[in-house]
Amino acid sequence: MTKLTEYTSYADAQAHCTTEKLWELFDGNRERMNIAHECIDRHVDGERTAIILVQANGADQRVSFRQIAEESSRFAHYLVERGIQPGDRVAVMLEPSREFYVAMFGAMKMGAIAVPLFTLFGPDGIRLRVQDCKPRILVTNAEKAPLVANTPDLQLLVADSGFMDSLAGFPSEFVPQTRGDDLAIFQYTSGTTRELPDAVKHTHRSLVTLMLAALYGTGVRPGDRYMCPSSPAWGHGLWHGTLAPLAMGVTIGAYAGKFNAERLLKALQDHRFTNISAAATHYRMMRNSGVAANYHYFLEKVSFTGEPIDSETAEFVETTFGRPVCSMYGTTEIGVCLVNYPGAADFAVRVGSLGKPIPGLKVEVQDANGAPCGPGVTGELKLWRRGEWLATKDLGRVDADGYLYHGGRADDVIISAGWTIGAVEVEDAILKHPDVTEAAVIGVPDPLRGQVVKAFVVSPRRGDDTFVQEIQEGVRTRLAQHEYPRQVVFVVELPKTPAGKIHRRKLREQELANTPAASAVH
Repeated sequence: MTKLTEYTSYADAQAHCTTEKLWELFDGNRERMNIAHECIDRHVDGERTAIILVQANGADQRVSFRQIAEESSRFAHYLVERGIQPGDRVAVMLEPSREFYVAMFGAMKMGAIAVPLFTLFGPDGIRLRVQDCKPRILVTNAEKAPLVANTPDLQLLVADSGFMDSLAGFPSEFVPQTRGDDLAIFQYTSGTTRELPDAVKHTHRSLVTLMLAALYGTGVRPGDRYMCPSSPAWGHGLWHGTLAPLAMGVTIGAYAGKFNAERLLKALQDHRFTNISAAATHYRMMRNSGVAANYHYFLEKVSFTGEPIDSETAEFVETTFGRPVCSMYGTTEIGVCLVNYPGAADFAVRVGSLGKPIPGLKVEVQDANGAPCGPGVTGELKLWRRGEWLATKDLGRVDADGYLYHGGRADDVIISAGWTIGAVEVEDAILKHPDVTEAAVIGVPDPLRGQVVKAFVVSPRRGDDTFVQEIQEGVRTRLAQHEYPRQVVFVVELPKTPAGKIHRRKLREQELANTPAASAVH
């Protein structure tokens, strides 16, 4: 019987992908299923490496499937002894590490709900999430422990040097008893640290649907060596970077510590990774490092998600790695819906495109009345699910061959003198200037035009009148006369969400509050 993992072409994906074929990839079924078993325990033959921990300090580590299987079982027994019950929440606020994976998989193994928390949250961000999900226990490091000390009804476990030793007396086997529809993970979406985004609640059987994104969005197949530098506190790093590939028995790479582009580039070489999925920001940082040409790569599949990638960076990726960078589009709430089928020889990747729908999914660009837009016409991206059209709150357009393109968030559209201007397109044009490192664009009020384009630019070059004019002329030349930024300010850094995406809403809020941003206005 041929499994979906044995097919690699776009045509085969359309012909053979069904829900039943997805279930064939797992040991569990709709009644009984456990993520820890599917991702770890069933892959313990030999001493195969599960995770290569790429450390910012260069001290990389390898952890085997067997190590995680045995130690997560011990941690499951430990939780039971501490009075943790199935359905209780176990929060884990650690960098990618042996301890992180032991705690996450151990919690899910015994039926608790794992809640990964971003390690850079401050007191407010931690407090809001702890109050919301009400964990019985929180696993963190000594540095973060004081931030949650004295929290009522919360057991604090510091994963220090003696953490593993404290588990040694527990049995190294634990048989999961979870059902497929039992809750397994609470995943918080990336918002500001002071605002509480919704926690998306995933069951153990969510792993089955996830494989659509793995097979066709990141192109993961058994035998790959797969790297995802995104934090597993977020959806991309946890679901697409960790759970999906491990469920196939694939060796994954995870990045721990402060991100350094050259450190990642060297790891791609040293560990001979063949597949990478990263955020657009990661690729821009690799490009801006200026050292990518110093290393040798073995990549066969390259993908990104999170936000659009500018054309200069997309060209850098293809030149550097010899593969086109494939977009994977979706949201934490609705999942991945548009992909570029990395590794499919019969699928042509189009620059700037989000690709086409995953097998079996219908996606349309619709106007304000819900009617399909024609080729090249901007509307809202919507997907058909359970008998109704679901709004993504993103704009897009489709070409004559069915490829879809991102037009920015619906609230990122700028209406100036009746013209509709997309922030993403203007940012892409600005980023083509060789002295621009990062750029963000918003609409700001104007008494004559309603709104005008304002650009926030990060650059090592001094922001003078000449530089402003170069940026404006570059946009005029590449886009249109009416789309150039009439206001340009130079800033040291751009506000970003904890997941690393540019936070345009924060820029708009700063403008409303009349917060001074920088130096040159035209």
